[in-house]
Amino acid sequence: MMDFYTDQRWASEGEPDLGVGIIIEVSKNRVKVNFPNAGETRQYALDSAPLRRVIFKPGDTVMDSQERPFEIERVQDNGELILYINNEGTLSEADLGEVAITHGVDDRLLLGEVDKPAVFALRRKTLAYDHKRRISPINGFIGGRIDLIPHQLYIAHEVSSRYAPRVLLSDQVGLGKTIEACLIMHRLLLSGQASRIIILVPDSLVHQWFVEMLRRFNLWFHIFDEERCAALDESAPEGNPFLDDQLVLCSTSFLAGSQKRAGQAISAGWDMLVVDEAHHLAWSLEKISLEYAIVEALSKVAKGLLLLTATPEQLGAESHFARLRLLDPERYADYHAFVNESQDHASIANIVEKLASGEAINNKDKTLLKTLFGDKRVAKLEEKGQIGQNQLIEDLLDQHGPGRVVFRNTRAAMSGFPIRKVQLIPLKTGPSQQEWAKRMSAEFILDKSNGPGRDVKRPYHFSKDPRVTWLVDLLDQLNPKKVVLICRSKAKVLALENALRDLSSAKVGVFHEDLNIVQRDRNAAWFAEENGARILLCSEIGSEGRNFQFAHHLVLFDLPMHPELLEQRIGRLDRIGQKETIRIYVPYLKGSPQEILARWFHEGLNAFEENIEGGNQIGQLFGDRLFELAMTSIREDVISDLEALIRETETYQRALKQTLANGRDRLLEMNSFRPKIAKELVAKIRSADKDLNLENYMAKVFDQFGIEMEDLAPRTYWLRPSKANDTAFPSIPDKGIAITFDRKRALSREDISFISWDHPMVTGAIDMVLGMGTGAASFGHLKGTGKSGILLEVIFVLETSGREGIYVDRFLPNTPLRVIVNHLAEEVTESYPIGLLNKQLVPGQVSELIGNERFVDEIFPEMLKTTKEIADQMKDKEIDMGLQYMNQTMDHEIGRLAYLYKRNKAIRPDEIRSALEQKTELTELIANARIRIDAIQLIREGDN
Repeated sequence: MMDFYTDQRWASEGEPDLGVGIIIEVSKNRVKVNFPNAGETRQYALDSAPLRRVIFKPGDTVMDSQERPFEIERVQDNGELILYINNEGTLSEADLGEVAITHGVDDRLLLGEVDKPAVFALRRKTLAYDHKRRISPINGFIGGRIDLIPHQLYIAHEVSSRYAPRVLLSDQVGLGKTIEACLIMHRLLLSGQASRIIILVPDSLVHQWFVEMLRRFNLWFHIFDEERCAALDESAPEGNPFLDDQLVLCSTSFLAGSQKRAGQAISAGWDMLVVDEAHHLAWSLEKISLEYAIVEALSKVAKGLLLLTATPEQLGAESHFARLRLLDPERYADYHAFVNESQDHASIANIVEKLASGEAINNKDKTLLKTLFGDKRVAKLEEKGQIGQNQLIEDLLDQHGPGRVVFRNTRAAMSGFPIRKVQLIPLKTGPSQQEWAKRMSAEFILDKSNGPGRDVKRPYHFSKDPRVTWLVDLLDQLNPKKVVLICRSKAKVLALENALRDLSSAKVGVFHEDLNIVQRDRNAAWFAEENGARILLCSEIGSEGRNFQFAHHLVLFDLPMHPELLEQRIGRLDRIGQKETIRIYVPYLKGSPQEILARWFHEGLNAFEENIEGGNQIGQLFGDRLFELAMTSIREDVISDLEALIRETETYQRALKQTLANGRDRLLEMNSFRPKIAKELVAKIRSADKDLNLENYMAKVFDQFGIEMEDLAPRTYWLRPSKANDTAFPSIPDKGIAITFDRKRALSREDISFISWDHPMVTGAIDMVLGMGTGAASFGHLKGTGKSGILLEVIFVLETSGREGIYVDRFLPNTPLRVIVNHLAEEVTESYPIGLLNKQLVPGQVSELIGNERFVDEIFPEMLKTTKEIADQMKDKEIDMGLQYMNQTMDHEIGRLAYLYKRNKAIRPDEIRSALEQKTELTELIANARIRIDAIQLIREGDN
């Protein structure tokens, strides 16, 4: 661990553009650094701070705090602060003024501290790839271990493009709201638009969210509960535990149960607040729940807000208004005004549908369009043809009020869902039927009383259970197909595992909540392997957040009481993108509680073969009666009561479906998914997936830093640190790790890391190459050109100060500028393309040149001076292009917002104000971009 003291000067290895920083605070496990030149402050963990000490050397001239020059003659290290000494006096490091690192790679070159040309080439390539990665329109979208689902990518693109977005994600169950939220957060974090995020979820979903963020997006959110906060209080009694980590995940009930912790979370300040299952936040005109009040307080201090719910306004205007007022309290301040607003968009929806399908619009439609846009705009519609129609569709959708803050996609409007086929299997056991029915009733009561996750040890007679006997026969029939079995508890999983090992030759995998993440990954990977487990036994909550859609056979060994739990089980296989029909098997004993549940779900709801909407309402309405019938299942008269309940349930669900259908806002759905934009995003990501440049680049990096790379399968490797260098990649354990560059393989093998330009291993490699100075100074011998002389290749980097929260990379990211001059100080860059140097440049001895006084004192300084003059000219061109692109983009965005603000109340005034402020800041950052020498290579040309 490095020693830090207040007033020391340090520089960031990962962000050299920040300049020289000053240590302003050192605590037990944190160090805080202010970077005056960039106007930024950073906080780092003591044991992993990416910082390097800045110590000036004799001959350097620095400025003191009074802006007086001080030429250093001698340097003295007193253990904490450096003293700079000359014949006029002493200057403490604490009294330095504004200073910059003026010495660097040219000094290394002249001292003979050079790397081989291949290492310089690696740095050159790293700078180029880092620039391309930062400016890419899909930066932040390619790294997720996800299928490329168009509507998810569209929503993520639209929302993450806004300043401090505040939206409601309300896609139907199975369409991927969680993935959408993760994509948005991932992009905001990678682009620097957000750094502090807090996620609030129900208790039962904390682990699922943690796994989803880590395994799919490599984002490590820290789970906060009372135990963790208390531990942090011990180490820093006066501190706020919520300031200890940037990414926080906790349950809503945890904050609701502690006024102290809620207050600390609210005072911590956040760039983004994410709330899952937002419909559980109770609010009415008469009463506000504690959970809602806490979320409301957090929403006021957080810049951005994502609310997730599958039940938007169709199931109640009051609860919908409650969520909208969290997003924009100024716009949604009066519930009665909200209800009375005339927002009948049916006519506009019809026009949009006609334009999208190419159908001609009638005179009534034209009259409405003229009211909205004027005669000239409608007249030009026919002149511009398809282009004019597309522009008009965009404008019509933009004017839809809730479409600005609410995103709602439905299964009815989507394709890509599989067919579900169910087989109900009633089982009989002959003379022992009554005995087994009693056992099933006892099992049902225990399941109900303990609930998922509250397992107790209890005996199961699965070796002779008729369901297990049937299951063994099913495995024989389906061989070699994969089968997922889900049941209530871990105890059942383990008992079933023992029974199947005795009764079947099929390989059995298990998946339950007591397994750690590594073991879950291994078991899931074994199940995914062609010759791995045939059947995977999952507990209720042990399978949460997992995608098993490579399997197509699902056994429901028992049934939950609640429709939403049933849908969650089926959802492990029934996901958008699933290509195969899902076969669902429901074995149950005649006369058992499971028969009651099976018949009610199938005949009353058709829940096995169709997605259930409004499952929570259905469960609340019929749950108690269903449980009573299940408890008395062995009575003969229960069947008539069951059939009555089935008829009533069927009638209620039919009415509910009609209510939901009538409440569908087609214009809102059209605004939530614009296929053209989504298609372009998917195409760009697929192209990036196929590009081998990343794979080839990382192979070079691994080779440079002593990481052994062994082929496992196409585009899939086993990485292991060599003994010579086992610290370069801390994310690679000593025993090794499997990685793949293939998205399809990564989706089926969650134990293998999916490597993309967004992956921390890649961004870490880029930071390591650039931060450690790898290849920053080099010497090589160029043969085979028929020329002789000396060449100097210099890589400059044009960079902005990188102000937090300002997304400057999309206009002017760190940009490498390559210049080559000869010994006559003439530019010859185009005569020496990168490919030529990579092919023909070989290592050599630099000692002869740097030992030549004339070269060091006269020729080299003139060559270096010329490269700087050329780079300055290149800098001006890059800045002009960056400003032009920024002005075009921001003027369009500001103009669009200002235009919509007059017509759409969902446009927040602060969006326009923030966009204007952002343009001013971007103009300043881009105009003041500066260049620095990043790497330098001296070349001796000639065959001798």
